[in-house]
Amino acid sequence: MAEKKKTNKQEEPDNKKLAALEAKIEGLNEHLEEVNGQLEEAKKKESDAKADYLRLMAEFDTFRRRTAEEKLALVSSASSDVIKGLLPILDDCEIALAALEKSADSESAKAGTEMIFGKLSTFLKGKGLERIEAKGADFDTELHEAVTTFPAPSEELKGKVIDVVQTGYTLGGKVLRYAKVVVGA
Repeated sequence: MAEKKKTNKQEEPDNKKLAALEAKIEGLNEHLEEVNGQLEEAKKKESDAKADYLRLMAEFDTFRRRTAEEKLALVSSASSDVIKGLLPILDDCEIALAALEKSADSESAKAGTEMIFGKLSTFLKGKGLERIEAKGADFDTELHEAVTTFPAPSEELKGKVIDVVQTGYTLGGKVLRYAKVVVGA
């Protein structure tokens, strides 16, 4: 019986140790749950921050692209306005050349005018200006503006451009000035 008492006394400290260990384990489990909760919260914050970063980068890229397009459109518009302003000068050079062709007395004036016209034409072609060749072409409202209609001298000239009153031009594939034409009816 003395041995039984000894075992019961031994069991009591073991039970206390076991209870203390179980309490410690329970505390560690609670702490582990708390740490796991913090980890999940940190992962969610990281995911949200990453999504915000990607959204911000996409918005910045869109802003940068739109700004570049606006700058290009502004430069294009400015050059378009300058070239539009030069078209009457180009027209005057053509008129002067036609007048000098009929005149026989001034070869040097003709040569000078041809040189100026050639340089101006070359410069404008370099900037993307293209002449709309209209005479003899089918009338096209995308390129031509009919000033008047005239009875066609032959059947094949009906609906075609008979004469060009003012030359038309395109700049970069877009019509800068419509060709003013006489159309055969």
